Amino acid sequence: MQKDNFDARRSSGGPKASLWSQMVIGLVLMALIGGAIYLWQKQQAAAADKLKAAGRTGFPPVPVIVGKVMQRDVPIYLDGIGTVQAFNTVTVHVRVDGQIQKVAFVEGQDVKQGDVLALIDPAPFKAQLDQNKAKKLQDEAMLATARLDLKREEQLYAAKIDSQQLYDTQLNLVHQMEATVHADQAAIDSAQVQLDYTTVTAPIDGRTGMRQVDTGNIVHATDATGLVVIAQLKPISVVFTLPAQNLGVIQQEMLNEVPKVLAIDADNAGTLAEGKLAVIDNQIDTTTATIKIKATFANEKLQLWPGQFVNSRLLLKTRKGGLVVPATVVQRGPDGSYAFVVTGEGEDAKVKITPIKVAQISGNEALIDAGLAAGDVVVVDGQYKLQNGSKVRPAVAGGDAGAGGGRGTGGGGTNSGGRGAGEAKEGRGAGANAPAGAGGGHGPGNGRAGTEGTRGAKPAGGTDKQP
Repeated sequence: MQKDNFDARRSSGGPKASLWSQMVIGLVLMALIGGAIYLWQKQQAAAADKLKAAGRTGFPPVPVIVGKVMQRDVPIYLDGIGTVQAFNTVTVHVRVDGQIQKVAFVEGQDVKQGDVLALIDPAPFKAQLDQNKAKKLQDEAMLATARLDLKREEQLYAAKIDSQQLYDTQLNLVHQMEATVHADQAAIDSAQVQLDYTTVTAPIDGRTGMRQVDTGNIVHATDATGLVVIAQLKPISVVFTLPAQNLGVIQQEMLNEVPKVLAIDADNAGTLAEGKLAVIDNQIDTTTATIKIKATFANEKLQLWPGQFVNSRLLLKTRKGGLVVPATVVQRGPDGSYAFVVTGEGEDAKVKITPIKVAQISGNEALIDAGLAAGDVVVVDGQYKLQNGSKVRPAVAGGDAGAGGGRGTGGGGTNSGGRGAGEAKEGRGAGANAPAGAGGGHGPGNGRAGTEGTRGAKPAGGTDKQP
């Protein structure tokens, strides 16, 4: 009975206990949510304070390499790809049939016009010459007899002993024999020419190539393969093409003087030879809209060789007082070429994007038509971290670094910014070499080299560590 009463009281208090538990759990959850919201708001406020502070103080200046716009005389070139051609090329063929008795040249030999290259067996041609000479002697004897008979006929005709017909017949016989003697002489001359052809000589000055026929072979005047090819290398020609729209300015310059042409090796590593423009082709190639040009080079040192590919540079004119900057200054964007111009000095140094017009880029230099002035300070290296108005910490190209006292590594380089004027010390970061004087923190970064080391300043990606 008592047990039943206890169970009844227990069952009657159960719902109140369950409700109490739920209220406690709800209060705990609300407290947790409120605390999380408080922490989030606090973090947001701290971030806003940092942004405000950054807005007041600005981002650290970007280290860059700078240079000045120079003014000097600049040659204007038109560049094209050319092929070296021999000034003259001759395939030496034999002119009579026969057996080669001797090859009188060495492959690769320099020969002069008239030098003996080969000898063909002359015996058959000498025999023919002797035969023709003998025939002429025979006919000359017959001519002498005919002339004596004509003299007798003249006397008999004058004495009215012989008729006019006999005299005319004898006169015509003399004329016939004279013609025969002339034909004999022509045959002798022809045989002499054939005999001379048995000695093969060089038709031009030049260098021989590979020998095509060896001693002992029978050759014919109709053979497709010649004896040897001779190429004239001094002087030599280079044929190259330029866009057809350049034809007018080239012709205009030719009225003043013959333009110079430079032959540059295929790697643009150096000038092989200097020559003169020789001829402009008489028509434009309509398929490529280009004009073919030939230049002549003395080639005394044989630096040009037939079949060689070269970069040809035609000196159009020289720009007086042109504006020149390193080629790396020129940047390209959707609106065309531009450059970063440094304005201000010291802590006020900033960059400004300036549109420019480039006349030409030759090697490591760019000729500027418009947009820059002589003496302007432009960014040579480090542009990839810049925007219009970015603060910069400039250093002159070639190691003109600042003498700041920064201890940090220069952008993760093996060499860090020294304590003194550009003194290189061993850095802690890993990466490429950074020249002396680079600023930055102890941590690895990718800052550019050669800038003033400022205590506590760091390049992009580095971490500060104040001493």
